Amino acid sequence: MIESSSDKQMHPYLTAGIPGIGGTIKDSPEDFQVDEIPSYLPCGSGEHCYMTIEKSGITTLEAIRRIAGSLKVPERDIGYAGMKDAVGVTRQTISIQWLAPEKALALNPDGVKVVSAQRHSNKLKLGHLKGNRFSIVIRGVSTAAAQLVPEILDILGKRGVPNYFGYQRYGAQGNSHLIGAAMLRRDWRGCVDNLIGAPDAVRDEGWSSAIRAYQNGTPDEALQMFPRHCRTERDVLQRLAARPGEYEKAFSAVHPRLKKLYLSAVQSFLFDQAVARRINQIEELLTGDLACKHVNGACFLVEDAAAEQGRAAAFEISASGPMFGCKMKRPEGVVWELEHEILERAGVALPQFDMPGGLRLEGERRPLRVPAGDLAWSAAGDAVTVEFTLPKGSYATSLVREITKTF
Repeated sequence: MIESSSDKQMHPYLTAGIPGIGGTIKDSPEDFQVDEIPSYLPCGSGEHCYMTIEKSGITTLEAIRRIAGSLKVPERDIGYAGMKDAVGVTRQTISIQWLAPEKALALNPDGVKVVSAQRHSNKLKLGHLKGNRFSIVIRGVSTAAAQLVPEILDILGKRGVPNYFGYQRYGAQGNSHLIGAAMLRRDWRGCVDNLIGAPDAVRDEGWSSAIRAYQNGTPDEALQMFPRHCRTERDVLQRLAARPGEYEKAFSAVHPRLKKLYLSAVQSFLFDQAVARRINQIEELLTGDLACKHVNGACFLVEDAAAEQGRAAAFEISASGPMFGCKMKRPEGVVWELEHEILERAGVALPQFDMPGGLRLEGERRPLRVPAGDLAWSAAGDAVTVEFTLPKGSYATSLVREITKTF
């Protein structure tokens, strides 16, 4: 069965042989800067306005909500290519139909700045980006420790960055994947138990007491004690208090969007296990692998690993790992044995991903590593700045954690 564990245990480092430099990130928004790398530039004509926006302290969806409010248009009419962190200064492109560029440039919603606006012929859609460019400041680093950075970056540049999803995918309590795994097993009490969480996973004493009340078998008492902002937990507890023991009915109070997030979290967790299992040979192919082409994401079966290893060394291809689902293409031989063992340890099987109610997960493949481009670093005082690019769908924290080794 899936259990909670520390990030370091779940996500071993590729550069484990080199000490980390320590330090902290995101001390201020300016310390975490992200620029979206678009798949294409606006052509200058057409009915859609492509706006490059800079936001700080808010999510992409909140920025879209504020822009939609300013223009009095539905949020669904605004296109975007990817999601960006709330913590940081981030620049990305969005699109709005029938909006004049000059009107776009005059917009000034709170927390959002319109940097540029040009016309294009189609709406921007999710995934229409190559990747992201990062500039991240790590503070509280000694001068001696900073000298380790180029050695770490050299390894990551040659061998790739482990394509972990990481802790941010598992929710504030680190329990989202546990809920998702219970959903796959149709273990509705397990769903509720993991949703309510563990007392030591929260800092608020009243919240901890509410969780203990639930664990002691008094959901009605827990309902009275749970913080008001925990709306989902309260909705579930309200149903459970009215119908004790009916956990499936209680869990049905959870919004379908959240259920999808829980299932996505368990997919991510299981994928991370595949990366962890192969971390020491992450750049190597095995016969039976489904190799992923970095240029377009297409996968093919590796029938002769030795014959394909040169392409892996040139970073044309990499071994892929499982985003498990009921229709996922399976590798062969020892690779499938490894992935099947991960499934068995989690207590789930591929057919269970065929969830009803619009929650079906068909599955796909994802590269175990990704290339980091334009690697650079500098030091000033107790701060180290690292700059790099990553392809879409990968996370800057996967690279930064190799440098700091603090999470």
